[in-house]
Amino acid sequence: MDTNSIAQEASRIFIEVETAFHLGELITEHSHPKTRELSELIQKDTKDGLGCLLEVDQDILPLAKKVIQMQEFDSLVEHILRTVERGGRVIFSSCGASGRLAIILETMWREYWEGQTVENLVLSIMTGGERALIRSVENFEDYQSFGRRQAIEAEINSSDMMIALTEGGEISSVIGTMKESIERGAKVFMLFNNPKDLLVRKFERSKEVLTHPDITPIELTTGPMGLTGSTRMQATTIGMLIVGIAMEEAFMRMKGEKNDIRKQYLENFDNLLKQLSSESVMEGLIRLTELEYNTYVNKGRVTYLADKYLLDVFSDTTERTPTFMIPPFRTGVDKSSPAPWAFAKDPSRNSKEAWMNMLRRAPRGLDWDMQDYIEMDAQQSTLDDLPNLSSNDILDYQIGKEFDESRSRDDGDVYIPVILSDEFEISDMVLEPGKVMPVLIGSKLNHRLSSISIPLDLPESPINLFEHLAIKLIFNTTSTGAMAKLGRIRGNWMIQVDATNKKLIDRATRIIQHFSGLTYNESCHELHKTIYDPEVDRSSFKISYVVQTLKRLDSY
Repeated sequence: MDTNSIAQEASRIFIEVETAFHLGELITEHSHPKTRELSELIQKDTKDGLGCLLEVDQDILPLAKKVIQMQEFDSLVEHILRTVERGGRVIFSSCGASGRLAIILETMWREYWEGQTVENLVLSIMTGGERALIRSVENFEDYQSFGRRQAIEAEINSSDMMIALTEGGEISSVIGTMKESIERGAKVFMLFNNPKDLLVRKFERSKEVLTHPDITPIELTTGPMGLTGSTRMQATTIGMLIVGIAMEEAFMRMKGEKNDIRKQYLENFDNLLKQLSSESVMEGLIRLTELEYNTYVNKGRVTYLADKYLLDVFSDTTERTPTFMIPPFRTGVDKSSPAPWAFAKDPSRNSKEAWMNMLRRAPRGLDWDMQDYIEMDAQQSTLDDLPNLSSNDILDYQIGKEFDESRSRDDGDVYIPVILSDEFEISDMVLEPGKVMPVLIGSKLNHRLSSISIPLDLPESPINLFEHLAIKLIFNTTSTGAMAKLGRIRGNWMIQVDATNKKLIDRATRIIQHFSGLTYNESCHELHKTIYDPEVDRSSFKISYVVQTLKRLDSY
């Protein structure tokens, strides 16, 4: 069979058989009207581009005000409280960007309860295990069986509760964890970012969980994302805000403290959004965006340094690979793969200590063998190349102070310490003058000329919720801005998306459809022609199948 025939058959199967992964109706996959000219705008003026990205975050507040008044939210707080009182665990389950949020929520919990029994009454399940925290694990989200296996290995029981965060509301692996949990007697809350009635009508797998009596749905539909389909932005921001408020209220009640915090916390969030758009803060956001942009233009690399908030910075950094198709993190012994454009490290600990400090526990990998994958009905490509997902594989990624020659060159590399308190010291690891540019976040720091100042007034809270939200909003905005200036976004579409699973094949098809004017079916076929073309460049992370297809169609 020739290449065109193979592509034709592959696209036919996706169009006719994989209809459950046609996601174009989802609100989270729509183009936001406020950012439709993002790429053109930010090329002309960085401030205007960042401003339109920040404007989309305003969509969060009205919905959050409704959610905190819902009976379902009251029930969420109550179940966290009662679960801990009976010695059960609160288990966060998710995938991709929300999976990284699940791990962050676990570490926020552990930090607050450090040294107490409650510290260990929490668990996070990320599809693909925590190697997926570092770089995407291809296709795992397409399988309910994979999610079920992770829930089984977590030994979920009737004393536990699960908070499932699924941006689209249809992620198969997360649905698998929910199904396994309710069968084991656990109470499940499902937080999602698309209209419930749409999900119930469109996807049978969503209907099964959204209408189940043992699952409490909490809809968080704020509208389209600032970057089309990029749920690393507003979807996970409202998830962090809502679950964070629920956790803090439950914690206060556990300690017998005043817990009427909901209105105040939303006022604090509103104030944070207003500060981010202020002149003094915007100046720092512009400088950080242009520092990254200019570093990449000059073939340099960025290394973030952080301590307490390393996981937050780490998460935004690693999410850039699937969003913008830039080189992913690589292990310390891998010298052949392209070095990542951006990386995040702990400058004061070795890597093993850095992993423990960042997660507040040892990393959790997946020790699955061939038989496990066969039993879970994995696709042949997974069986042909079993992924390395164990805890030891995770520790191979050197996020500590070890010297990395790929990040200490003389041609434009830069270190960016991310500092939120005076306790952070820049390690002796950072030696070369002119290569260090600290980012100082907060109003109580000594903001000096040799740094990027982001003078936010952040209110205190038990789990430092507003520090976490601030870092997320800052780096979501500036990293997206830098990539838009680099041309890795067109309009507000991520044209460099890496089509590694069924959801992303669908998104890639719709991007081609949008810019070429072809039908969905025609666009899907053209995408698969590129995927199966033996002449296509697969050797680097410079150009996606989407861009190569659009160029071939003279639509780029």
